[in-house]
Amino acid sequence: MIYEVRTYRLKPRTMPGFIEAFGKAYEYRKEFSPLSAFFYSEIGPLNQVIHIWPYENAAERDRIRGEAAAPGKWPPQAPEKPVHMESEVFVPFPFIDKFASGNIGPIFEWRSYSITPGLMPGLIEGWEAAYEGRAKLSPVVMAMHTEHGELNKFVHIWAYESLNQRQEVRAAAIETGVWPPAGTPKGAIVAQENKILFAAPFSPVQ
Repeated sequence: MIYEVRTYRLKPRTMPGFIEAFGKAYEYRKEFSPLSAFFYSEIGPLNQVIHIWPYENAAERDRIRGEAAAPGKWPPQAPEKPVHMESEVFVPFPFIDKFASGNIGPIFEWRSYSITPGLMPGLIEGWEAAYEGRAKLSPVVMAMHTEHGELNKFVHIWAYESLNQRQEVRAAAIETGVWPPAGTPKGAIVAQENKILFAAPFSPVQ
């Protein structure tokens, strides 16, 4: 399984129109393959949307994208085009092979880390040892690392009921020693970023 993460930056005040157009076009596009998630930014980089597509492999991605392309149907005909677009392909951690779905938010935290080359396997091992205890505090939507795009990148997405609950969960995880994973190799994480997201009405995870 792979996940294509497409991140678009929009012009200010054009997001509602873009999301509306995307949602209408998605009624056609989902017949070929469904989304895993569609998020838009609330805190962090503004005017950003992230849509995530699952595929069995790169060949299936190429086939479906070719089949789905149709004039006036896909891609979405939004009133304003994105000013920047990027695509990355991620591989899920082996013990978290599917995106979460359903009403588990509505707050989603997207954490993106740059990892020292060669230390991703050790980070995954550390995560696997600690993951079960951390997931009891709040659900993980996905944990994955890049295959194509910016290399040595690790993204994990968490769902929360509110920003207050996020603070409470993070404090409890540290206080109990459940998190961060104790098995993470020393020096593995070299940079960290995060952003708070909401889900579009048509996103499978809410």
